[in-house]
Amino acid sequence: MRLLAITTHHLRQRAFSLVEMMACVSIIGIIAFMAIPSVTRMRSDSERNLAIARAEALNLAQASFIQVRGRTQAALDWTAAGSGDAKYQLLRSYLSYSESTLTAYLPAGYQVTFPTSITSMQKVGLTSPTGIIYY
Repeated sequence: MRLLAITTHHLRQRAFSLVEMMACVSIIGIIAFMAIPSVTRMRSDSERNLAIARAEALNLAQASFIQVRGRTQAALDWTAAGSGDAKYQLLRSYLSYSESTLTAYLPAGYQVTFPTSITSMQKVGLTSPTGIIYY
């Protein structure tokens, strides 16, 4: 009988009380409440940085396209490609890890506007869901 009393006494000492459990849950809730906005902000910042990096890669691809094709032929090819997707297809072979479409290449909600003339060496325009990004 004495052995049973000692075993029961040890089990009670190892368990957490309801108040201790509620305190732990409250602390975890407060930490989560403080951390979630930071994680969301980091995600949006990383998507913005990815979009800027991809726009810069498109700028470099334009310069490579001109060097390989020559100014005159590059201008003719660029003018013949009417849409942004067609212009992206011209630049695709000059991009590392390019996606099959321009929409897949950029993060969701971001868009680029290609210059009308490739020989002017203007940067591509970049817009986010909140407005124009100057990079």
